[in-house]
Amino acid sequence: MIEGTHAGGNAGDSLWQACVDQLAQELPEQQFNTWIKPLTAQVSPDFSKATIFVANRFKLDWIRAQYAGRITHMLETLYGQSIQLELVLTPREAVARLAPVQLAREIGAPAEPPDLGEDAAQGQFKNRLNTALTFNTLVEGTANRMARAAAMHVAGTPGHLYNPLFIYGGVGLGKTHLMHAVGNKLIADKPGSKVLYIHAEQFVSDVVKAYQRKTFDEFKERYHSLDLLLIDDVQFFANKDRTQEEFFNAFEALLAKKSHIVMTSDTYPKGLPDIHERLVSRFDSGLTVAIEPPELEMRVAILINKSISEGTEMPEEVAFFVAKNVRSNVRELEGALRKILAYSRFNQKEISIQLAREALRDLLSIQNRQISVENIQKTVADYYKIKVADMYSKKRPASIARPRQIAMYLAKELTQKSLPEIGELFGGRDHTTVLHAVRKIGGERQQLAELNQQLHVLEQTLKG
Repeated sequence: MIEGTHAGGNAGDSLWQACVDQLAQELPEQQFNTWIKPLTAQVSPDFSKATIFVANRFKLDWIRAQYAGRITHMLETLYGQSIQLELVLTPREAVARLAPVQLAREIGAPAEPPDLGEDAAQGQFKNRLNTALTFNTLVEGTANRMARAAAMHVAGTPGHLYNPLFIYGGVGLGKTHLMHAVGNKLIADKPGSKVLYIHAEQFVSDVVKAYQRKTFDEFKERYHSLDLLLIDDVQFFANKDRTQEEFFNAFEALLAKKSHIVMTSDTYPKGLPDIHERLVSRFDSGLTVAIEPPELEMRVAILINKSISEGTEMPEEVAFFVAKNVRSNVRELEGALRKILAYSRFNQKEISIQLAREALRDLLSIQNRQISVENIQKTVADYYKIKVADMYSKKRPASIARPRQIAMYLAKELTQKSLPEIGELFGGRDHTTVLHAVRKIGGERQQLAELNQQLHVLEQTLKG
């Protein structure tokens, strides 16, 4: 198994670890921690079979139904040939322990979150921080500069300006990393600080448990006594009235005692659906900052830094090749890097552009198939309710010119086309016209929350 020596040796360990690392990037944190992280694996010497050990029957059935296909595909992609997956019970823990049915129904999945009283029972307070996620390990660039500066200010002087700090942006852009960095810096500076990082789904679960067990005094003691609350993905509070009520109470209690609150979401506060207005106004009362998809230079720096931390040096030309083809977020970049490193190790080949192309063939073929300038024009036209023909026409009213500029901006961001090529596809326009549109929309994206949200929606739609 991963913890010890087994027949598959180090290569088998590396394959399973690469698979786990990739799943950590692709799955929501709570799902990963509940279902994938506890698994151990044994890979046969010839790599024909991977045996996954699961703690109990309930988990085994759930993993087989929800994750087995994904795990198999990941292993086969990393190794380059078919692998049989076998799920077996860990011998010493074959007795199933079912999660409460009501809780499962409330939080939307049969997860088994940690007990609210566990920390107290162990005589210590667990902050749930990942100590590897610090300001030092976060690559800075235009995309995250303002959010990083605000987060550093909060970590240095909590309870004062920017309270609450609300960070929003798409998946995998580094929001969670920033929150952990704030918590880690505060604890490093003031070791006695009471800090808690938590995902919004866990807060929902804790509210449900407090109701079931009538333990609201303990619940309030836990949340209302914090010096710093870091809460991820608050969009998960949508349509959960009782949870919103309890979070509002905790919010007010923490602000009253000058504790700090840092939140993340996939959209800006006023764009959150099905959240009470009084909660939205609290979210919006401090500082709201966006994290954008990283620009090319930042993506290159992330790849080079991350590869060094993994014990391998990626040639700069390979980093540029990957950065040009993986544009959406840091999580996908790191996933691409792991695929390349694993492919390099298993095939015992030096890292090169050709090797990167082979390792990422599935990803590259999906991108080439899905995102074209024509597809961007159609998607943007549909979104803004104009005709596709208006993209190539000489018409210049704002209702048409602006969507056209947005489509040009997305064409530059999401395809490999040059400025002249994009101009040609927009009715034979000069490349300077395209450059103006790219700079204009890119600049306004930093300033206008509504435009930024629209672009996020368009990008996610185009990427499928």
